[in-house]
Amino acid sequence: MTTTSALPHAASTPLRIAVIGGGPAGLMAAEVLSSAGAAVSVQVYDAMPSVGRKFLLAGKGGLNLTHSEPAEPFMSRYGERRAHVEPLLATFGAPQLRAWAEALGVETFVGSTGRVFPKDMKAAPLLRAWLHRLRGSGVQFFMRHRWLGWSDQGLLTFSSPAGEVLVQADAVVLALGGGSWARLGSDGAWVALLEARGVSVAPLQPSNCGFDVATTRPGAPSLETRREFLKELVGGSEPQKPGWTAHFSSRFAGQPFKSVGLSFTDSQGRSFKRVGEFIATATGVEGSLIYAASGLLRGEISNEGNATLLLDLLPHKSLEEVLVEVRHPRGSRSLSSHLKSRLSLDGIKAAILHEMLGKEAINDPVKLAHAIKALPLTLAATRPIDEAISSAGGVPFEALNAQLQLALPKGSPEQAVFCAGEMLDWEAPTGGYLLTACFASGRAAGQGVVSHFGLLVR
Repeated sequence: MTTTSALPHAASTPLRIAVIGGGPAGLMAAEVLSSAGAAVSVQVYDAMPSVGRKFLLAGKGGLNLTHSEPAEPFMSRYGERRAHVEPLLATFGAPQLRAWAEALGVETFVGSTGRVFPKDMKAAPLLRAWLHRLRGSGVQFFMRHRWLGWSDQGLLTFSSPAGEVLVQADAVVLALGGGSWARLGSDGAWVALLEARGVSVAPLQPSNCGFDVATTRPGAPSLETRREFLKELVGGSEPQKPGWTAHFSSRFAGQPFKSVGLSFTDSQGRSFKRVGEFIATATGVEGSLIYAASGLLRGEISNEGNATLLLDLLPHKSLEEVLVEVRHPRGSRSLSSHLKSRLSLDGIKAAILHEMLGKEAINDPVKLAHAIKALPLTLAATRPIDEAISSAGGVPFEALNAQLQLALPKGSPEQAVFCAGEMLDWEAPTGGYLLTACFASGRAAGQGVVSHFGLLVR
């Protein structure tokens, strides 16, 4: 067992600040703290062999750092936690994050959808430049150190390749992530550690996640009807199974629904409506449009057992326009050829109509037109949390003060404990909103420590 020196703090002795978690929130807290210079010793601990693993994965297809939309719609993305997240973003929002990246030598640009990316689209150069600056400021890094909680003496306890390590710290910033992507370090193991100290933690749940479609669908067509249509589209036939039919799953899983509308109103009257894209999976749906509504959909499934959304397969056409084209005489042409010719409706969009509608509706122009504009799709369950991009739940803001300091119950460790990042109880859709709030909360937690000790920063 290795134990660091536990000397009492004196004016000539730097404050020891432990940052546990090496993602964007933890690194931003470390950066703020390092600006206090010789007054502090900043040490970052992470269970993984290197820091920023989830951050690097997020940048694999192009790092979406933040979003350029105006403040009002930007703040609205945080839903019920807006009142708690907005003060964090007021001092370090999208403009400040872009300026911070550019100070590291990473120029950014606004994409066609308003999302903000580094010019080279990569996360690795930004992370390398950031770590170089942090090390130059005196920040120390301890990898493969998994936090185990506190010892009976109030020391931080870690497992490491060298065995158990005890660390004395004057303050701690916890930035341990949520519960998604356990293989990258965000496994939610910290929940039990805080609950053991009497901290109430909201259960971690998948957010920005996929969903499984219901295994039974009211009014679903017979297998024979589906086979007939899908044979015309792609050929072949397979037996039916729960969820999507075997035909649909095997031929359309992984394919996108492009430019579709999604609307949903939950049992409490909360609504979502947006046009975008999503993907069919082997068991259901996922993708940016689904992620944006995932909080409402997850809540409805939890409360009601399922959630039924409405798909508009042709959001840029009115119901009247669609009905005119559906009713147009098709002569000897098949229905699939008619829909493709008159409405450019084919592929996965045409297939889902036959997947979800019965023979009567398919052959009734009025019912078919209404289905094209508002096709009910019932979701039965979220995909597992480890498949989710992020998680909801965590340390509630009500357990923190304005500086993100945790109010520990009596008998807990004496050092000040602050929390930041995805381990806080908030959620946001993809599009740069997640990262922005992680950076902002890490900065706020670091400033909270600075304020707690009355430190002077450069």
